[in-house]
Amino acid sequence: MKPISATTFRMGSDVHYPDEAPARAVTVGAFSIAAHAVTNREYAAFVAATGYLTVAERPLDPSDFPGAPVENLQPGSMVFVGAPGPVDLRHLSQWWAWTPGASWRHPLGPTSSLDGLSDHPVVHVAYEDADAYASWAGLRLPTEAEWECAARGGLDGAAYTWGDEPELAGERRANYWHGDFPWRPEPGYGTTAPVGSFSPNAFGLFDMAGNVWEWTSDWYGGSQDASLDPGQPQFAVPRKVVKGGSFLCADTYCLRYRPAARRPQMIDTGMSHVGFRCAV
Repeated sequence: MKPISATTFRMGSDVHYPDEAPARAVTVGAFSIAAHAVTNREYAAFVAATGYLTVAERPLDPSDFPGAPVENLQPGSMVFVGAPGPVDLRHLSQWWAWTPGASWRHPLGPTSSLDGLSDHPVVHVAYEDADAYASWAGLRLPTEAEWECAARGGLDGAAYTWGDEPELAGERRANYWHGDFPWRPEPGYGTTAPVGSFSPNAFGLFDMAGNVWEWTSDWYGGSQDASLDPGQPQFAVPRKVVKGGSFLCADTYCLRYRPAARRPQMIDTGMSHVGFRCAV
């Protein structure tokens, strides 16, 4: 855990996505935050000690999903499957697939495993799965303000965790999408990387940009009711803020591997690119 002193910093951005605005002064009290996201190895220790079953591993109640095809009413998660070539970026269903049997233990589907992934961030964890781990560890999930303060590393108002300038050719600043999205990543990209594969920020924190989105404890919109997606009223699932971007953030599609960036995530949904880190 890395200690962060109480401070006032500039949160948000006026020059990127609308939900990041306005940039404003925010004060956070002293806290500590983990140097890296929780890994598969660490999550496995929690499950071994408690017998915990994640949301993606639990049987589904058909009454919770009226009208859903029977074949979809199986435990599973959303898996990034890529695309065979260039696609219309308005339709993310072309590179995501609901995959029965996918979970933190089987990140690509039921026949996959964690072989070689012990030090990668755990994924396919819903909000309550992350919160349960944090409680077991005597910790908690960070607030959005704490997370962003930590990600900035003292670079108040900077666009990226390392400063204002984008990554230059040949540099390796963060695990975001390099190549043609969503079908042709450059070698070494296009999937999660072991935590600590890239240089830390000035606070000694790894992967505060890219690799996996990370859960925070804040409701998107400020409250549970306000967090509901007005565009999908048939899915009355509250949403929390996730931060940091992921290996799927491409400059041509999702320029969100920045401290100010934020996204709503349904609390019951794990995905290939969503993990978490703890605070106290």
